Amino acid sequence: MKTGVIGLGAMGAHMARNLAKHGFLQTVYNRTQSKAEDLAKELGIEHAESPAAVATQSELIIICVSRDEDVLEMIDAIKDHLQAETIIIDTSTVSADTAKSAATILNDVNTHFLDCPVSGGTEGAKNGTLAMMVGGDESILNKAKDMLDAIAANIIYIGPTGSGQATKAVNQIMAAGINQAVTEALAFGKAMGLPMEKVVDVVSNGAAGNWFVQHRGKTMLVNKYEPGFKLALHHKDLSICKSMIKQQGDNALPTVEMTLIHYQKLMDEGYGDEDISALFRLKQKLFE
Repeated sequence: MKTGVIGLGAMGAHMARNLAKHGFLQTVYNRTQSKAEDLAKELGIEHAESPAAVATQSELIIICVSRDEDVLEMIDAIKDHLQAETIIIDTSTVSADTAKSAATILNDVNTHFLDCPVSGGTEGAKNGTLAMMVGGDESILNKAKDMLDAIAANIIYIGPTGSGQATKAVNQIMAAGINQAVTEALAFGKAMGLPMEKVVDVVSNGAAGNWFVQHRGKTMLVNKYEPGFKLALHHKDLSICKSMIKQQGDNALPTVEMTLIHYQKLMDEGYGDEDISALFRLKQKLFE
């Protein structure tokens, strides 16, 4: 299928490169046109000057933008220019309600929508090893599978539209808890005067081992917080989670609430564009 990509941030640009590597990529679009121009030149393809231009050229469109309103803006921009049976894959992290709204809009113009948020960070996007959680019609996923295999190593069909985004919310809540636990534990170890590189090596291979401590443990110990996954974006995602939690009643999850407070403090101090491991900045202060 001729494939277009809308949104060329850290994740979208790597997805586009992997699609091009497998011969699927037709065109790319980004609000900052210079990004689209530069990537198109790198990959030897044409860039589109509008989302509508992507729609007219593509049988499958991958959207990778930051926020709910951005997704709906792109859907509105392409809906009247799509060929019948075009498949739109949204890899952004948004609410389940936004996914359902997008699917309704596109169904009215005889096209298909899958909510396909991903996990794995910029490393996963670069290496084509993302985990993808899919909501929508499974038969449509099967049609798009070859293209999605170029960007994700673990593609799991979850259920109806919105299920992918709800699963991503589970992932983001879990990521918040892991971040809290790892940064707090390493700050404690540092305060105890332990040789922390050795500590990271041994705990990474024990019962407490996880991706985050393996890939971020040693960098945070030397105060390096290159994304990765931007703290401000995780704050946005957890705000979505908080809204989804509220829909289930007058509920709150302590990990979500605590992490939102901590992230807001770091954002106020100018660290929003750093990796989420920058939470270690706050944890170290507990022992000062």
